Amino acid sequence: METLLEKLKEYNDSDIYPYHMPGHKRKRTGGLSADITGIDITEIDGFDDLHASEGILLKLQERAARLYGADESFFLVNGSTGGILSAISAALAEGEHILMLRGSHRSAYHAAYLRKLKVSYLYSTIIEDFDICDAVTAEQVEKALSEHEDIRAVFIVSPTYEGRIADVEKIAQVVHKKGIMLIVDEAHGAHLGFAEGFAKNSCQAGADIVIHSVHKTLPAMTQSALLHINGDLADREKIRRFLRIYQSSSPSYVLMAGIDNAVDLLENEKNSLFSSFYGRYFDMLNKLSKCRRLQFLPMSAGQDIGKLVISGKKAGISGRKIYDLLLNKYHLQLEMASSSYCLAMFTICDGEEAYVRMTNALLEIDGYLAEDADIGNISAYASELLSYYDREALPLWRAWDMECELVPLGGAAGKYSGEFINLYPPGIPLLVPGERFTEKQCSAIEAFISQGLNVQGVFHAEARDALWNEQDIQRNRGCRRPGELLVKTLAEKNMYD
Repeated sequence: METLLEKLKEYNDSDIYPYHMPGHKRKRTGGLSADITGIDITEIDGFDDLHASEGILLKLQERAARLYGADESFFLVNGSTGGILSAISAALAEGEHILMLRGSHRSAYHAAYLRKLKVSYLYSTIIEDFDICDAVTAEQVEKALSEHEDIRAVFIVSPTYEGRIADVEKIAQVVHKKGIMLIVDEAHGAHLGFAEGFAKNSCQAGADIVIHSVHKTLPAMTQSALLHINGDLADREKIRRFLRIYQSSSPSYVLMAGIDNAVDLLENEKNSLFSSFYGRYFDMLNKLSKCRRLQFLPMSAGQDIGKLVISGKKAGISGRKIYDLLLNKYHLQLEMASSSYCLAMFTICDGEEAYVRMTNALLEIDGYLAEDADIGNISAYASELLSYYDREALPLWRAWDMECELVPLGGAAGKYSGEFINLYPPGIPLLVPGERFTEKQCSAIEAFISQGLNVQGVFHAEARDALWNEQDIQRNRGCRRPGELLVKTLAEKNMYD
């Protein structure tokens, strides 16, 4: 089957002159390579239309569906974000009730806001040795559904950012007993279901809608993703409608060619690629088992291959310090750092060098770390934020539109947040608009910032003037102290409206 990339290259080599968009006219322009501009086209004859596909794009999406075990698949050109927005918007009418993992990506919260949904949360248990959330269980989903009869859809994440995999098959059975839909954010699992030793993907496990970020774990460009539909519960026409709303009307053929290229690679070379991946990754873990101070999340049925979680708790070193050491001394750029751990990602595209350099660096770092230093406060902070649940929170869709004021972080305890506060990556909210700050949370957020972690939604006093107009500045004049950390909270008068 001819790939989209092959067809684009063939067109670029022809003598057809482009009297159409894009403006670069398939030529090298400034610093843009002709390899990119040459295959960057618009919806011209022979290349179909993503939002009304009948030709090559339809065939390529059908191939993706066959490969993943879905009834129908759609190319996404603005990442899993567009897929999550579309899936939730199509699954629930305005004001309906969704059961959602509290550790969901912020795009799921954005969908809940746009549809004014009532939200109930699923809370995963915490793996305390590593300060991460485990995957949600079928028992937790069943319990939550028994407590809320009006839930119309369930939204979970599997694998999690750190690679924890849920038993989606059991969860799907529980959800379907209620006659409602299961949506799985499987953004980090586009590689699942293709080889022995890897978990099933959620299409194979019976989920109704599954979203994959092809670019996260497969060889495709950033923003490329897939949305899959299975069964009869999902309203496919509504999903198409919302995909047209949330995606560009001028989808990138470069990105779509990248999706198709990854699908083609999986179809034709998956056995050799995954066999090599599996072998190299386990060989690295075996060598790293010699570490006495650094700890690594062990492989199990519930842990995805490729997500190397590196914990410094036993050695008393923060995740940020490990991250910085690996970058500055060994020139190894990790995916993210958190309070007590950091995360390195491996995929089918990593060669021997990737494993050798990481193994040697971590063994060397482990050799000079002290044993059993104390970072208990950091761990306690992380656990506090991961387990927090404000049962009296205001509805997200209401709170996010309320008037806000800036207050010092140290004085925010007891007030309702007016903005999302999250560590990025991965973009999972620590606080959602409408949830109340606790003193422990304020201390935890301040500690994360002092560690150099990227905490979004907290502002330095010096940047305040850029956030507000003159009226806002006058009202919040008392906040300004050099170096002070500020957060948005709901104005007091909102509480009485």
